[in-house]
Amino acid sequence: MKLFRSINSLFYTGMVILLSSCGSGGNEKTTAKNTTAAADSAAKAKVVNTIITTPQNMVVVTHKVANYAKWLVSYEEHDSVRVANGLHNYVIGRGVEDTNMVMVALKADDTAKAKAFGKSPGLKEAMKKAGVLGVPMISITTTTWQDTSNIGGAIRSRATFMVKDWDAFVKGFEDGKQARSDNGIMARVIGHDLDDNKKAFVVTALTDTAKAFAYYKSDELKKRRAASGVIGEPTRFLFTIAKHY
Repeated sequence: MKLFRSINSLFYTGMVILLSSCGSGGNEKTTAKNTTAAADSAAKAKVVNTIITTPQNMVVVTHKVANYAKWLVSYEEHDSVRVANGLHNYVIGRGVEDTNMVMVALKADDTAKAKAFGKSPGLKEAMKKAGVLGVPMISITTTTWQDTSNIGGAIRSRATFMVKDWDAFVKGFEDGKQARSDNGIMARVIGHDLDDNKKAFVVTALTDTAKAFAYYKSDELKKRRAASGVIGEPTRFLFTIAKHY
């Protein structure tokens, strides 16, 4: 009897150990699955949508300066005046061919104030003191699409042109996405004049300048422009981003 009881005791002890071991393995697998799921969830959470389709009114000013460094100091000293008129710094670009050609893009809260400020004697005097040469080109625009992803210091092109119909142009531009990609061109901003959507503009980044410049002259692009209702040749300003606020 004692022997029988000893055998039973050993049997039950072994079963307990075996069951405990099996249960532990199941917990490890569950934990591993939970960890993987958590990691996948965290990775998805890090994916940020960089495309903005909410219309944004902007003021874009292009002019030449006598000295960029001195102009920038003066420009930033007058930031409070711009803010008081509903304007907020966004991007400063410098020309590729002439680095003293400067493009300033500002977000506008109130376009009526922006228009009045653009014509004010105070602004003209401030520009003169900052070393602005000649007459600045000022446009008030509405950005309808923007890609805000960080792509580094690639050369940008701001092309302005007339279109027959805004919606037809946008569709044609979207259809040309693959052709642009194949030729080293990446869309960054699309928009039009605040008061006339037939005055369009596009900002692109040139990831391959040799391919991009060749594409600008190609018959393929000319056909695409014609099909989307672009009138005449675009006016281009090539620049690099000097400062992003």
